[in-house]
Amino acid sequence: MAVDPDVDLHIPEQRAVDAALLAAVAVGGVLGAETRYAVGRLLDTPIGGWPWDTWLVNVTGSFLLGVLMAVLATVPRPHRLVRPFLGVGVLGGFTTFSTAMVGVPDLLGAGRPALALAYLAGTAVSALLATALGTWLVRAVRGGRA
Repeated sequence: MAVDPDVDLHIPEQRAVDAALLAAVAVGGVLGAETRYAVGRLLDTPIGGWPWDTWLVNVTGSFLLGVLMAVLATVPRPHRLVRPFLGVGVLGGFTTFSTAMVGVPDLLGAGRPALALAYLAGTAVSALLATALGTWLVRAVRGGRA
Protein backbone atom coordinates (compact mmCIF):
# COMPACT_ATOMS: atom_id res chain seq x y z
CA MET A 1 0.00 0.00 0.00
CA ALA A 2 1.40 3.39 -1.01
CA VAL A 3 1.73 6.10 1.61
CA ASP A 4 0.72 8.81 -0.84
CA PRO A 5 -2.47 7.97 -2.78
CA ASP A 6 -1.14 10.03 -5.70
CA VAL A 7 1.91 7.78 -6.02
CA ASP A 8 2.08 4.13 -6.98
CA LEU A 9 5.52 2.90 -5.94
CA HIS A 10 5.13 -0.14 -8.21
CA ILE A 11 5.65 2.21 -11.16
CA PRO A 12 9.41 2.88 -11.48
CA GLU A 13 8.94 6.44 -12.77
CA GLN A 14 7.02 7.34 -9.62
CA ARG A 15 9.86 6.17 -7.38
CA ALA A 16 12.26 8.69 -8.84
CA VAL A 17 13.11 11.83 -6.92
CA ASP A 18 11.52 14.92 -8.45
CA ALA A 19 14.12 17.63 -7.89
CA ALA A 20 11.83 20.43 -9.09
CA LEU A 21 9.12 19.35 -6.68
CA LEU A 22 11.54 19.15 -3.76
CA ALA A 23 12.99 22.55 -4.64
CA ALA A 24 9.52 24.12 -4.85
CA VAL A 25 8.56 22.79 -1.43
CA ALA A 26 11.93 23.76 0.09
CA VAL A 27 11.98 27.32 -1.29
CA GLY A 28 8.33 27.82 -0.36
CA GLY A 29 9.00 26.45 3.12
CA VAL A 30 11.85 28.88 3.68
CA LEU A 31 9.69 31.82 2.56
CA GLY A 32 6.81 30.74 4.79
CA ALA A 33 9.00 30.09 7.83
CA GLU A 34 10.80 33.42 7.46
CA THR A 35 7.46 35.21 7.24
CA ARG A 36 6.23 33.39 10.35
CA TYR A 37 9.43 34.39 12.17
CA ALA A 38 8.88 38.03 11.20
CA VAL A 39 5.32 37.94 12.56
CA GLY A 40 6.64 36.41 15.79
CA ARG A 41 9.16 39.23 16.14
CA LEU A 42 6.50 41.87 15.54
CA LEU A 43 3.96 40.48 18.01
CA ASP A 44 5.34 39.85 21.48
CA THR A 45 3.46 37.35 23.63
CA PRO A 46 3.64 37.99 27.37
CA ILE A 47 4.35 34.98 29.58
CA GLY A 48 1.04 33.39 30.52
CA GLY A 49 -0.84 35.40 27.89
CA TRP A 50 -2.65 34.43 24.71
CA PRO A 51 -0.02 33.55 22.04
CA TRP A 52 -1.30 36.03 19.46
CA ASP A 53 1.57 35.54 17.04
CA THR A 54 1.09 31.78 16.73
CA TRP A 55 -2.69 32.08 16.64
CA LEU A 56 -2.51 34.76 13.95
CA VAL A 57 -0.21 32.82 11.61
CA ASN A 58 -2.27 29.65 11.98
CA VAL A 59 -5.59 31.36 11.32
CA THR A 60 -4.20 33.48 8.49
CA GLY A 61 -2.45 30.47 6.94
CA SER A 62 -5.63 28.42 7.17
CA PHE A 63 -7.61 31.18 5.49
CA LEU A 64 -5.03 31.44 2.69
CA LEU A 65 -5.04 27.66 2.26
CA GLY A 66 -8.83 27.75 1.81
CA VAL A 67 -8.41 30.52 -0.77
CA LEU A 68 -5.62 28.65 -2.57
CA MET A 69 -7.45 25.35 -2.81
CA ALA A 70 -10.69 27.02 -3.96
CA VAL A 71 -8.82 28.99 -6.63
CA LEU A 72 -6.94 25.90 -7.81
CA ALA A 73 -10.23 24.03 -8.06
CA THR A 74 -11.30 26.53 -10.73
CA VAL A 75 -8.11 26.33 -12.78
CA PRO A 76 -8.38 23.60 -15.44
CA ARG A 77 -4.70 22.65 -15.42
CA PRO A 78 -2.67 24.54 -12.83
CA HIS A 79 1.10 24.22 -13.03
CA ARG A 80 2.14 21.07 -11.19
CA LEU A 81 4.35 23.01 -8.76
CA VAL A 82 1.79 25.62 -7.66
CA ARG A 83 0.18 23.52 -4.91
CA PRO A 84 3.47 22.09 -3.58
CA PHE A 85 5.14 25.51 -3.60
CA LEU A 86 2.29 27.58 -2.13
CA GLY A 87 0.31 25.00 -0.15
CA VAL A 88 2.94 22.64 1.21
CA GLY A 89 5.91 25.00 1.12
CA VAL A 90 4.85 28.57 1.83
CA LEU A 91 1.73 27.91 3.89
CA GLY A 92 3.15 24.77 5.49
CA GLY A 93 6.21 26.74 6.55
CA PHE A 94 4.12 29.72 7.63
CA THR A 95 1.64 27.87 9.85
CA THR A 96 2.83 26.29 13.04
CA PHE A 97 0.26 24.12 14.73
CA SER A 98 2.99 22.27 16.60
CA THR A 99 4.02 25.53 18.26
CA ALA A 100 0.37 26.18 19.08
CA MET A 101 0.33 22.91 21.00
CA VAL A 102 3.44 23.99 22.92
CA GLY A 103 1.51 27.07 24.02
CA VAL A 104 -1.00 24.92 25.90
CA PRO A 105 1.46 23.49 28.47
CA ASP A 106 3.05 26.93 28.74
CA LEU A 107 -0.31 28.40 29.71
CA LEU A 108 -0.95 25.51 32.11
CA GLY A 109 2.47 26.07 33.67
CA ALA A 110 1.61 29.74 34.13
CA GLY A 111 -1.48 28.70 36.11
CA ARG A 112 -3.95 29.57 33.33
CA PRO A 113 -5.88 26.32 32.67
CA ALA A 114 -9.03 28.04 31.35
CA LEU A 115 -6.97 30.11 28.92
CA ALA A 116 -5.05 26.97 27.87
CA LEU A 117 -8.31 25.19 27.07
CA ALA A 118 -9.67 28.25 25.26
CA TYR A 119 -6.45 28.51 23.25
CA LEU A 120 -6.50 24.81 22.34
CA ALA A 121 -10.13 24.87 21.20
CA GLY A 122 -9.96 28.40 19.85
CA THR A 123 -7.00 27.63 17.60
CA ALA A 124 -8.65 24.56 16.07
CA VAL A 125 -12.06 26.20 15.62
CA SER A 126 -10.63 29.47 14.31
CA ALA A 127 -8.41 27.67 11.80
CA LEU A 128 -11.29 25.55 10.50
CA LEU A 129 -13.58 28.56 10.22
CA ALA A 130 -10.84 30.56 8.49
CA THR A 131 -10.35 27.79 5.92
CA ALA A 132 -14.09 27.63 5.28
CA LEU A 133 -14.26 31.43 5.03
CA GLY A 134 -11.42 31.51 2.49
CA THR A 135 -13.13 28.86 0.39
CA TRP A 136 -16.52 30.57 0.67
CA LEU A 137 -15.03 33.95 -0.26
CA VAL A 138 -13.51 32.59 -3.47
CA ARG A 139 -16.77 30.88 -4.36
CA ALA A 140 -18.75 34.06 -3.69
CA VAL A 141 -16.41 36.19 -5.78
CA ARG A 142 -16.39 33.66 -8.62
CA GLY A 143 -20.16 33.17 -8.51
CA GLY A 144 -20.13 29.70 -6.96
CA ARG A 145 -17.81 28.20 -9.57
CA ALA A 146 -15.09 27.22 -7.06
